[in-house]
Amino acid sequence: MPSPLLAPLFGSPAMEALFSDGGTIAAMLRFEAALAAAEAEAGVVPGAAAGPIATVCAGGAIDPDALARAAGIAGNTAIPLVKMLTAKVAEIDPEAAKWVHYGATSQDVMDSGLALQLQSAFDILDADLARAAKAAARLARIYRDTPMAGRTWLQQALPITFGLKMAGVLDALMRHRQRIAEARPRVLALQFGGAAGTLASLGDKGPEVADRLATKLGLAFADTPWHGHRDRILEAAALFAGITASCGKLARDVALMMQTEVGEVMEPQAPGRGGSSTMPHKRNPMLSATILGAAQLAPPLLAAVAGGGSGEHERFTGGWQAEWVALPELARLTGGALGRAAELLEGLEVRPERMRANLGLTNGLLMAEAVQMALAPALGRLAAHDRIEAACRKAVAEGRALIDVLAEDPMISGEASRDVLAGLLDPAHYLGAAGEFVDRVLVRYAGM
Repeated sequence: MPSPLLAPLFGSPAMEALFSDGGTIAAMLRFEAALAAAEAEAGVVPGAAAGPIATVCAGGAIDPDALARAAGIAGNTAIPLVKMLTAKVAEIDPEAAKWVHYGATSQDVMDSGLALQLQSAFDILDADLARAAKAAARLARIYRDTPMAGRTWLQQALPITFGLKMAGVLDALMRHRQRIAEARPRVLALQFGGAAGTLASLGDKGPEVADRLATKLGLAFADTPWHGHRDRILEAAALFAGITASCGKLARDVALMMQTEVGEVMEPQAPGRGGSSTMPHKRNPMLSATILGAAQLAPPLLAAVAGGGSGEHERFTGGWQAEWVALPELARLTGGALGRAAELLEGLEVRPERMRANLGLTNGLLMAEAVQMALAPALGRLAAHDRIEAACRKAVAEGRALIDVLAEDPMISGEASRDVLAGLLDPAHYLGAAGEFVDRVLVRYAGM
């Protein structure tokens, strides 16, 4: 459960408020008010009942502490909430109190309330994704042609550009925005089925009330009540976890590039951030660290939601209850990780000179493939590979520059002069389609 001490570190103010106890109660009360109004319009309950119920729901009359104590006995929050709401309505209109929660069941109010919270959560995340994407697009555009070492297995592999790295981040952020848009009509659906999913308590008025209720709440009208099928909730959880993972990927790369021996980027500075309690010189990757903490916590929470999806018949024992903790916490972590990722991208300090210096750390070994590919037509790919591999081993063993060893090999020098070799060993000449890839992503971003 969220800690008041740690919430500012891992969460975001908007997501914390949305999934706070007060936010959860408010979402359920929205359902109850809309239910009474829909049933009044359909002629299921007296028209005069809807007003007093809506008035009490809007007044925030439910005490979270009292509700929490009662929920521990009742087994969920809906049962005591309905009792408290009924009592509050009875204080101003005893007749209207008879029609509170009419024809609904606990899971209707809790699941539909959750759908309302997810609706706002998607809005929050989409706005932060847009903010992060704008910052990533700016970096991709500025550093489109800035060479740096691409790394595989934590070792230098071939030159890439920092713009390409940022274009990859932007591409992922845009995909997440697309996923949110696609998920909305599936996930943000009304749950309204009554005791067992038939709405038998409303007679032949059930579908009409459901349709009116969905419209009032701005939720999709599900063809069947979905209380026994949790794929909607799992889709939301997977979306949250995926966004957090992408933020974690960015944070991991930034933390590695911030290492003293690398120094290619630095997190944005802020008073009190990144320092050490004992070492005055430290500038630690604190934004990255909290993002990575969220990314590590997210998978078990996703697993808890997924594991609860194979429940029993029309009402679950245990799986549904696990969602009450796992999904809100996952949403909080996602909001916090994404907000910090946007802040990280907006203020990232990029150091092209360090990128250039690091490209030269291996004395040319990074560019061995470029020489191999240039000589392959004359020597054959395998022969060129073996010849240049031997030259690389010799350069490492003798602590020499690769170009010097290559120039001494008569087979290689017979095909490429020292000047040609120097051009082949220039990282800026072996960037492939990096610039085109960046441009493609930026064009698509501009069209969003």
